[in-house]
Amino acid sequence: MLTRVGARARAWVDAFDPFTNVYGVARSLIALSLLLTLVFSRTDVLFRPAAGVDDVPVCMGVRALGTFCVGAPHLDLVRWLSVAVLAVVVSGWRPRYTGVLHAWVAFGFQANAMIVEGGDQIGSILALLLVPVTLLDDRKWHWLPRAPRPLDERERTFRLVARVCFALARLQVAGIYFHAAIAKFAVPEWTDGTVLYYWLNHGTFGAPAWMMPVLRPLLLNGVIVATTTWGVLLVEYALSAGLLVHRKYWPVLLALGIGLHAGIALLHGLVTFAITMFAALILYLRPLDQAFDVARATALAARLRGAIGRPARPTRVERATLDT
Repeated sequence: MLTRVGARARAWVDAFDPFTNVYGVARSLIALSLLLTLVFSRTDVLFRPAAGVDDVPVCMGVRALGTFCVGAPHLDLVRWLSVAVLAVVVSGWRPRYTGVLHAWVAFGFQANAMIVEGGDQIGSILALLLVPVTLLDDRKWHWLPRAPRPLDERERTFRLVARVCFALARLQVAGIYFHAAIAKFAVPEWTDGTVLYYWLNHGTFGAPAWMMPVLRPLLLNGVIVATTTWGVLLVEYALSAGLLVHRKYWPVLLALGIGLHAGIALLHGLVTFAITMFAALILYLRPLDQAFDVARATALAARLRGAIGRPARPTRVERATLDT
């Protein structure tokens, strides 16, 4: 039996190189989410005392190892140093050196700050799970493919560690969506299909005022409200099942998940949360062996820039052609 297990594990590892820009895009988005929070939030807001917690940053137990505790009382300096680290992570430069720093910054913020949300916690967990992957990633940029290398035992070990970490990340994301769906049944407004009416009309967390003329007639329609409310539950259940379904269904689930969180960002203003969840969904539902086409994305950006009246810079080949 152990021989068969070993053979299946070897085949699993040999199937493809997991060090692609798929996880690179995800870690850039995770870092971008926290970077935006730190850039646009003052330290006196993030570290405001709350009921029962007078001393901030929070430095009890293991939290004392967080960046803002280590750097206290110079919180604003730590904030901007964290922004610098996150900017390098977003750029994709040297994941081997930036992975640990990213995890430390993400942990420090969610552990030491008072004003945090679920996206900060998820981002910290995923950054930590990706640390072993980044330590084994010798690429200069996480956007680029790895150079070909012999499939020896060292390489197989690297791939095994990476794929186990990605499997743990997928398990974590599946658990998030399963809990998000099943926990809602303890709330009567979710089970009776009315919760979106209350939340979208909420004074603090509701939809923006400019959208209400369009939303209000829809929110007064019981069928639409109930269908949309229960639709959220169905999407979250479907996403939690992504761990079990065949990968041919992953693109559909990925589109549903991105649509769900784009809607949350638009209606509730949770932009950084949405960015983190986009990253989580990519780790969860984008096959690692299907790298993003960076060249196509660059070409698309150049066309868009030309479409708004700013001509794209000619490439090196185009400049040489013009010179001749």
